[in-house]
Amino acid sequence: MPILVTGTAGFIGFHTARRLLAAGQTVVGLDVVNDYYDTRLKEARLAILKQDPGFTEARMDLADRDGLLALFARHRFDRVINLAAQAGVRYSVENPFAYVDSNLVGFLNLLETCKRAGTGHLVYASTSSVFGANAAMPFHESQSTAHQMSLYAATKKANEVMAHSYAHLSGLPCTGLRFFTVYGPWGRPDMALFKWARAILAGEPIEVYNNGDMSRDFTYVDDIVESIVRIVDIPATPDPTWDAAAPAVGTSGIAPYRLYNIGRGEPQPLMQYLHTLEDALGRKAEVVFKPMQAGDVAATWADTTALEAATGYKPQIGIDIGVRRFVEWYREYYGV
Repeated sequence: MPILVTGTAGFIGFHTARRLLAAGQTVVGLDVVNDYYDTRLKEARLAILKQDPGFTEARMDLADRDGLLALFARHRFDRVINLAAQAGVRYSVENPFAYVDSNLVGFLNLLETCKRAGTGHLVYASTSSVFGANAAMPFHESQSTAHQMSLYAATKKANEVMAHSYAHLSGLPCTGLRFFTVYGPWGRPDMALFKWARAILAGEPIEVYNNGDMSRDFTYVDDIVESIVRIVDIPATPDPTWDAAAPAVGTSGIAPYRLYNIGRGEPQPLMQYLHTLEDALGRKAEVVFKPMQAGDVAATWADTTALEAATGYKPQIGIDIGVRRFVEWYREYYGV
C-alpha cells in the first residue's frame, strides 16, 4: 500500500518523500502549496518528486474534511507521515489563525480520518519548541512541557495531546517527533541559514538576535529523514513500564503512543553556526545585533537516547558538513 506523506512541497516532507521513493516505496504526497514563502521553491520540489512514477500528488488542504475522506477511500493508507503544518515561531505572533486552521483543524481531520480508515501507524511532526520555558537540558521526552513560548509551540503541544486521546480511545498508533532546528538543502527561506546566506552573498547586513547569545541543536535534514523512515515501521505500543502514579510524558501505558526527540544531540553556539556559514561562503557577514524576539528561546539541546534505543540510529552529520552541503545547493539552485 502507498504511504501518505503530507507537506511534500515543504522542506522535510519533500526530503522524506524522496527518500521513500528511492527505497522503492509508493508515495501519495499531499500539500496545499500555500504562499507562506516562495511557491516557486515549493513547486520545484514537487517537480522533482513527480518525475518518479511511484509518486502521486494530492493537492489539497488538510482542513478539507470531505477531500481527505475521499483520498483515504481511494488508497487505504496503512502508514501516514504528517509533516504538513503552518511553521514558524515568529509568524505565529503575526498571523495566529493560520496556525489554528492548519495545525489544529487540519490535524484533527487527519486523526479522525486515520481512525475511520483503520490506519496502522500515524507519525506526525512536533517540535523542540514544545519545551518552551524549560531550562533543564538536555531536553528529554519525559520532561514536563507545560509552558510554551509561542502559539506555534502551543499548537504542536496540542497535537501531542490530541494524538494521545485518539490513540487511547480508538487504538490508533500515534508517534510524535520533536524536531530540533532542521537545516539543509532545499530548506525554508524563513530560517536563519537561508536568510543569512542570501544576505551575505548580496552584500547586505544580517540580523542576529539576543546579541548572538543563543545556542541550537542544529540537525541536518538527512538525519531527520533517516529517523522518520525507521520510526514509521515501528508502530507505537503501550509502555508496560508506565506508571500512572508518576506518568512519563513520552510514553503511555493506556495507549499506543510515543514521543521521540530528533536532534543532533550536540548544541552549537549561534555565532559558531554563523562562522561556519561564512567559511563555506568565503565571505564575512555584516552583523546587526538585535534583542531576543518574542516567542523565542535562548537554547535547545536534544536527548536522543530513546530514538537510538528504538531505531538503532543516532543523528550523525555536524554543522561543518551540513552547512557546506547547504551552500553548495544554494549556489547551484540560485546560480550564485
